[in-house]
Amino acid sequence: MPAEPTSRGRPRDARSHAAILAAAAELVTETGYAAMSLGAVATRARVGKDTIYRRWPGKAELVYEAVFTTTDTAPVPDTGTLESDLTVLVQQLIDEFSAPPAAAALPGLLADFAAAPQLRARIRSAFLAPAKQRLASVFERAQARGETGLNVETDLVLDALVGTVFFRMGILGEPASPQLARSVAGIAAKGIEAR
Repeated sequence: MPAEPTSRGRPRDARSHAAILAAAAELVTETGYAAMSLGAVATRARVGKDTIYRRWPGKAELVYEAVFTTTDTAPVPDTGTLESDLTVLVQQLIDEFSAPPAAAALPGLLADFAAAPQLRARIRSAFLAPAKQRLASVFERAQARGETGLNVETDLVLDALVGTVFFRMGILGEPASPQLARSVAGIAAKGIEAR
């Protein structure tokens, strides 16, 4: 078994990391995605540009992490039913997409994703794994309760949940109704329930 590589240089400072993410979210809200620069983020976060480039390959990855991964750190819901757990997860997505940084970042990120397949691949591998793991935990509990079958396609359900919220709010620009999370979760839960 190969040894794990040793890290070179100074260890990452969690405070700098948090400051960079906060600065990116603030600046994308203030200036928009296209006008936001990594130099401005470095200045606001009081770090060198090299510190940013050691952690993120480019602006898209930094903005995506700063804006669209807040739900990944929330506790995995455990309400006792699949539909209620999914409702909590969908509401977290709605809250994330409703935030001003998301509205400001989304058009530019979509353009970058469309132009760069390798960027889409990096986002999928680096940032979507925690969301899939959260959903897998919800499904494992639901399966143990007999609410779902054995072969739930976690990726497909995640795409359906995120895609619905994204389409309604990001593409159509419709505000989220108070019932949106419950409606989307109900449709998803019904579609994967044990038969």
